[in-house]
Amino acid sequence: MTTAMPRRVAVLGATGSIGGSTLDVIARHPERFRASVLVANRNVEALVAACVAHRPKLAIVADPAMEGALARQLANAGVRCEVASGDDAITAAAAGPLCDTVVAAIVGAAGLESTLAAARAGKRLLLANKESIVMAGPLLLAALREGGGELVPVDSEHNAIFQCLPGGRPDLDAHGVRRLILTASGGPFRGKGRAELASVTPDQACKHPNWVMGRKISVDSATLMNKGLEVIEAHHLFGAAPDRIEVVVHPQSMIHSMVEYADGSVLAQLGNPDMRTAIAHALAWPERIEAGVAPLDLAACAPLAFEKPDLETFRCLALAFAALREGGDAPAILNAANEVAVEAFLAGALPFLSIADLVEGVLAELPAQPVVDVQALRERDAQARSVARRKLRTAC
Repeated sequence: MTTAMPRRVAVLGATGSIGGSTLDVIARHPERFRASVLVANRNVEALVAACVAHRPKLAIVADPAMEGALARQLANAGVRCEVASGDDAITAAAAGPLCDTVVAAIVGAAGLESTLAAARAGKRLLLANKESIVMAGPLLLAALREGGGELVPVDSEHNAIFQCLPGGRPDLDAHGVRRLILTASGGPFRGKGRAELASVTPDQACKHPNWVMGRKISVDSATLMNKGLEVIEAHHLFGAAPDRIEVVVHPQSMIHSMVEYADGSVLAQLGNPDMRTAIAHALAWPERIEAGVAPLDLAACAPLAFEKPDLETFRCLALAFAALREGGDAPAILNAANEVAVEAFLAGALPFLSIADLVEGVLAELPAQPVVDVQALRERDAQARSVARRKLRTAC
């Protein structure tokens, strides 16, 4: 069964890996979906190419300095659509009449305002920007209640949990849920000790064994901070206390996450490591559609293995659990410090193992405060980044 009218989808982060996978799924189902709003950061050429293929109503570039180039290149390509730029334009589009579905895939804290705006406006929110809910989980949940929309997680782990729970995001106690089990690939450095990681390069850290991702999230996967952020996200999405969330390393990335019930049953969602599965599920939910993903050949799979994460070598995961338990805006401080640290590592200004040290130092200097509103969070985010950069200068 299909809807009478195609869903109008705003893809925030259209030129990234999630955005590209989303547009691929949309192109396979033109009767169901239309990419009505496309947003990019600064990659005008890729945005124009996407606009040529999908003919949106509105194209937005985050950097206002690039708006003129976007308008010219779209005109030269024969694409007629509205053009805008800047954060305010992105936020307005997420809440505006040109879309009923928003794919929130802008990387980092920059995606917070547009994600909240989509939630308040009652959109179907496909959440791929984990930083938004890590920073402002209580505010995002309040915005969802206010707007009356739907949130379907796109992160493969949370989408897997969503699929393994009755009704997607139920009351865990009422449905006999004992714990949520997030799987982690272990990243490119699984099994290595601290001595082996002292001199790793950004290119090595970004060479994920299973997934194709952007450089920032690839580094987060290598440090296990990505899994730490996902623990915080799972807490907010599903109302699970920290001691009911477990992380297990699963190198094959075939089981994307699991839910354990009180009767001893464990439900798992399996599939090839391709984000189009989660995106197609979220776009069409509660229906199922073809995603362009190859069927999982269980007979050809390597044996499935599981192991505990090494929290002494990969300390970022332990820091994320600690921030979640501390509560308040500690997760926002964690996220901000990590973004600065990863940026410095990618620039060659910080050793890999020092990412966790920097994050820990910022958390120690800025004890948690209650989450009051977005403005207060923004101020604390800026303060955490300032502290992180000061510590970077001191270390250098």
